[in-house]
This record gives sequence, structure tokens and C-alpha cells, in this order.
Amino acid sequence: MAEKLERALSPQSLEVIDESHHHAGHSGSRPDGESHFRIRISATALDGLSRVNQHRKVNEVLADELKTRVHALAIEVAKTS
Repeated sequence: MAEKLERALSPQSLEVIDESHHHAGHSGSRPDGESHFRIRISATALDGLSRVNQHRKVNEVLADELKTRVHALAIEVAKTS
């Protein structure tokens, strides 16, 4: 996911955090993990967009992952300036 976000958005900062262990046994969790993630990102490409459009843009980049292995994605966007 980090690689895709780097290529698509050229972020100034990026953290992709696997939080799956917090959701073990919950709906959508997988025994092998990697189902629940938090993304913290700061990217000029997201500046000036509404929160909804920022999230849409990130979701578009990660569309394949969201269709298959990722059950939940929390997105935190920080301004670049």
C-alpha cells in the first residue's frame, strides 16, 4: 500500500500502520492479519480537497486492496504547509 501511495500521491510524509491485531475476532478480521489499517499522510495532492475527497483519492489508489484483503481503512490527512 505504501508503494502505491508513494507513486500516486508523492507524499511528504506517510505511515501505513497495520492495526489488525486490535481487531482479532471481529467481523472482517483474517487469521493472518493485514485486514485493518491506519494511514497517516501529508501530500500536496490532497491539499485543498475536502475531507471526503481526500479519502476518495486515497481509496481510489488502494481500490484493489479494499476489494480483496483490507476490511477497514482509517485515513488521517495532515496539511503539507
